[in-house]
Amino acid sequence: MSESPLTISINLPESFKTAPQTLALGGELKSSICLIRDGTAHLSRPIGDLEQEDVYRHFSASVESLLADPYCKPEQVVIDKHPDYLSSQYGQKLAAELGLPLLQVQHHYAHIASVMADNGLPLDSKPVLGLALDGLGFGEDGTIWGGEMLLADYQGFQRLSHFKPIAMIGGAAAIHEPWRNTLAQLLPIWDEVNTTFSDTDIVDFLEKKPVATMHAMVTSGLNSPLASSCGRLFDGVAAALGFHREKVAFEAQAAIALEQAASACFEQETSRYDYGISEANSCLQLEWHPMWLALLSDIQKGAETETIAARFHRTLIHALSETAISLCNKHGVNSVALSGGVFQNQLISTHLPLELQRAGLTVLQHRRVPANDAGICLGQATVALAQKARTI
Repeated sequence: MSESPLTISINLPESFKTAPQTLALGGELKSSICLIRDGTAHLSRPIGDLEQEDVYRHFSASVESLLADPYCKPEQVVIDKHPDYLSSQYGQKLAAELGLPLLQVQHHYAHIASVMADNGLPLDSKPVLGLALDGLGFGEDGTIWGGEMLLADYQGFQRLSHFKPIAMIGGAAAIHEPWRNTLAQLLPIWDEVNTTFSDTDIVDFLEKKPVATMHAMVTSGLNSPLASSCGRLFDGVAAALGFHREKVAFEAQAAIALEQAASACFEQETSRYDYGISEANSCLQLEWHPMWLALLSDIQKGAETETIAARFHRTLIHALSETAISLCNKHGVNSVALSGGVFQNQLISTHLPLELQRAGLTVLQHRRVPANDAGICLGQATVALAQKARTI
């Protein structure tokens, strides 16, 4: 028999010991698989982007190898809610072939459940406030999520706050061309931006693009899905400061450059920008238009790129911490769980927890599984087990 693809083992709390075997198939770009058996979570290392044919073959071969193990007898299969993820489609087919129940778990909820399990929280643990910050994931309302605050336990979640949704102009093209995110952020205030900051490099650059056409696309919703994505905000700010403005060669390249610039003076630069908070559908929305106007003013004044990058990071940390503290107080929560690819940013993953801890909150961060999508299979599996336990 071939060697098992599951090379990471995590002992779960006692409440998981009698749980049925559960196979979770993760996400799309950083796919991984998880089998929970006898109270232990067994995970693969990140397999990769399933849209690449060789990676998909490796993924399917890994699942087939796992199912060939006589000790592997899953009683349910779990997938992401995104209908176009290849892992989701594979899971649907697999569950049908094996005659097993199929469960779908929302992407960002899986992130939070993952960090809960990574910190040894039992099945009946109290709710936490989960901050799930990443590039994108399919939301419960059919839009794209990525800047989320969720009141969550293993049984379910409630969306309490998110970034104000901004269009991804050109759809997937916005992932590869950071300037599209800058324009999308600025379009709602374009008249003011174009009038006041036309002498800046970034506005001059954007004016050479078909702004009117793209505005019409956003207005009509043509190939411009709304996204509350934290990752796209990073891309927009990075492009405004000249980092990989036209195109990125790999995921998060622009955001990484922005973090590196901010790190050069973060400790010395304590200033931040303003931001807004509104309410929509019983959710708090973080709005960034005040920040953009101040950021463009800094560019216009000739402020150092590193200084602006640091102020952006300070703004994000302040907005997230203040909102999280307020929501914890309102809902009687004393633990905050942090997950998603944005927490690979060392400034965010170091200084946001410090602000939360100063307010007396317990902060849960990843220990053994990645904060990015390679860790969501663990969250998928634990949520499925909680739902299964509730029906028994």
